[in-house]
Amino acid sequence: MTDCTFGFVGQKHKFVVVAADRSAARSIVVFKQDEDKVLELDASKLLGSAGSAPDGVAFTEFIQKNVALYEIDNGTRLDTFATANFIRNELAQALRRGPYQTNLLLGGLDRESPLYADDEASLYYIDYLASSNKVNFGCHGYASNFILSIFDKEWHPDLTVDQAKDLVQKCIDELQKRFLINLPAFTVKVLDKDGIRNLPLAANE
Repeated sequence: MTDCTFGFVGQKHKFVVVAADRSAARSIVVFKQDEDKVLELDASKLLGSAGSAPDGVAFTEFIQKNVALYEIDNGTRLDTFATANFIRNELAQALRRGPYQTNLLLGGLDRESPLYADDEASLYYIDYLASSNKVNFGCHGYASNFILSIFDKEWHPDLTVDQAKDLVQKCIDELQKRFLINLPAFTVKVLDKDGIRNLPLAANE
């Protein structure tokens, strides 16, 4: 898989970062380089996708609309764990009909409630075969060969948002230097107590 989606959590400072390249390509052709592969499911969740572009768009928007429908019907928002299980179940059912060729990273921030003693940031690694695992960091695509070693060395639970920005920059710099495939621009979004926003990076300027 030539596209790249990666993310990580800041456990102490309660935030999640999800990043993805902006290229939409098939075979040897790049269609465009302004695709946003990090979808805002709601005010407290981000969903990054990698894989087949049609499947990625169709499935992530399907999840987004069903999460919104659940909130309308029940008057309460799904937490990140419940959303990850809903996604995993939909992928598992699709395996028997027509699999979605898309891999996902779900990041969320669950606010203090009867279920959570404090705000909790979490990241779920979900693949097209419907496996789901809660992780501190993750990456989909060939880019994982370059990025995971950086996370192993640089990630720690006490990361601040500024340190997270530097870590993302290191990952992108490494890809643009070492990876055979050209990934000129990335979408990088952070979710914390102040909501969802884009992180500006030198690599995108």
